[in-house]
Amino acid sequence: MSDFYKTLKGVSQGIYKEKMSKFIAIAQPAASADEAKALIKQIANKYHDARHCCWAYMIGTERNEYLSSDNGEPSGTAGKPILGQINSFGLTNVVIAVVRYFGGIKLGTSGLIVAYREAAKLAIEAGEILECHEQATLSFTFPYLAMNDVMKLVKSGDLKVLDQLFDNVCSMTIETDADKMPSLRERLLSIDGVTEK
Repeated sequence: MSDFYKTLKGVSQGIYKEKMSKFIAIAQPAASADEAKALIKQIANKYHDARHCCWAYMIGTERNEYLSSDNGEPSGTAGKPILGQINSFGLTNVVIAVVRYFGGIKLGTSGLIVAYREAAKLAIEAGEILECHEQATLSFTFPYLAMNDVMKLVKSGDLKVLDQLFDNVCSMTIETDADKMPSLRERLLSIDGVTEK
């Protein structure tokens, strides 16, 4: 398992034209399959007049959650080539949809594969690829008396406080690089009164 993964920073687009057909590829980051499907739906609605909206997504640092669709194109000519480009660039947490405006001339199976592959590739190349570190979160409670020890540890680490509540019983949710979390968790739980939520 790798703690690092590559994804896109934001939305990018590529346009490929072949024999009067126009292929518009939109690539963007997506944190979950549900988010990817919602983005595909938005793109399909925006380009509702297009003949096809074919797509593929890859989710998770393990890169084992993925799906693709030919959306009416011959089987294996659209979704698989798009997914192939996501794999070629080693990306995850990304969705690519390619809308096709038919130009009246059939491209044939191999022509379609090339067109969808190239459109997806152009969209990825137009974007900025980020190398990210897998994150982990920890929620815990602690008595007010342990505040100094907890805050000293929180401030010494490279982490982000997502949520905090200071009262008689205090609580906090922190996020840091996944590989740093086990030792940080151990150090936090060794402070008197700190318990994991």
